[in-house]
Amino acid sequence: MNRWVRLIGSVVAMAMIANFQYAWALFVKPMMGATGWKLSDVQWGFTLFIAFETWVQPFAGRFMDRLGPRIFMSVGAVMCGVGWVGMGKTHSLMGLYALYSLAGIGAALVYCGSTIVGLKWFPDKLGLASGLIAAGFGSGAALFVPFIAHIIRAENYRAAFLYTGIGQGIVILLVSQLMVNPDPNDPQIAGKKAQSKFKVRRQAEQFTSAEMLCTPQFYMLYAMMLMMGIGGLMVTAQVGSVADTLGISKAIFTLAIFVNSLANGSGRIFWGWVSDHLGRERTMIIAFLIQALALVSVLHFGRNSPFLFVALLAMVLFTWGEIYSLFPAAMADFFGIKHSGSNYAFIYSSKGVASILAGGLAALLFERTGTWTVVFYGSAALAFITSIMAAWLIYVPQPTKLKDAGPVTVPIKSMEP
Repeated sequence: MNRWVRLIGSVVAMAMIANFQYAWALFVKPMMGATGWKLSDVQWGFTLFIAFETWVQPFAGRFMDRLGPRIFMSVGAVMCGVGWVGMGKTHSLMGLYALYSLAGIGAALVYCGSTIVGLKWFPDKLGLASGLIAAGFGSGAALFVPFIAHIIRAENYRAAFLYTGIGQGIVILLVSQLMVNPDPNDPQIAGKKAQSKFKVRRQAEQFTSAEMLCTPQFYMLYAMMLMMGIGGLMVTAQVGSVADTLGISKAIFTLAIFVNSLANGSGRIFWGWVSDHLGRERTMIIAFLIQALALVSVLHFGRNSPFLFVALLAMVLFTWGEIYSLFPAAMADFFGIKHSGSNYAFIYSSKGVASILAGGLAALLFERTGTWTVVFYGSAALAFITSIMAAWLIYVPQPTKLKDAGPVTVPIKSMEP
């Protein structure tokens, strides 16, 4: 089967789990109104979803590298459907947390399997393939936002969970059957290399996850992805409350979510493609600096103009979502393709840490201060610091494996006279 067919299947699977994160803001206010829960109560559910969606992946990636992603993604399809549908049935916070966590585990299996397909089948187009797959997750919600908003208005948020949960689970189960790891000798991938006029890293050694975790390069990349992850996650989770604070109408708010999804996905494709030609580090510098400026501008200019509110939020997402195409490609550049599923899953777990700050803690900070200033400006500062680290990363050498020196022998002095 042609590798592009598998890539399209991966993009479709990612689009089906996009609602779990990027359409979440549509459910927050209706859920609060129907249950009496506080903003921070609901947003801890978002944090749990992101935590399970990310922290399960290192374990899943290890098995998928060996056994292939098909069976794991099929199981994930069932978990996604059951968890998302169940969230519309529950009447307790504990039930919400448990079901959103279940959906998170299912999404982890789908995300990890889809990413593995891109990295392993496209060694010559790592940035583009990673960008297309990540765009499925970033923009997939755009397909459903008008539909979900209509169902919530016409019926209620519980019906929206039910209809989308069943449909998404079925589609994921179907496309999962296309997902397998390639044979290294397959002519579609054998001997493929990236082409660029700039010097782009290419790791000759293939690092296992255990070997990767012994390198300083991994921890530098992890810190960068963690700091860059906070701003976009915060906007994704809190955009409804931010819109209320700035006096933005419901119509503009819904438009913002739709445009954000398109910007998020298109940014992943665009910056991933750019990185194949310009190099990951140079691309990071440019995108992360724009991200910092956009975050600073949202509260100041968005308050005065609905158009600027939508445009600036879109720019935040356009220059944030690319971390999910740049970093999987960078991990392959530094640590090789063979164990890329497990290796990238470790750095992707930083998203779970970022969600704690961007979800529940950001909501608590807003509830106590009544303003989003500290949250937005703090996220902008982290993006700026990360752009500086990206400039430094250009001069960081390729990692090397620790060499086993072998058993230590102790000379024994002869007792002969």
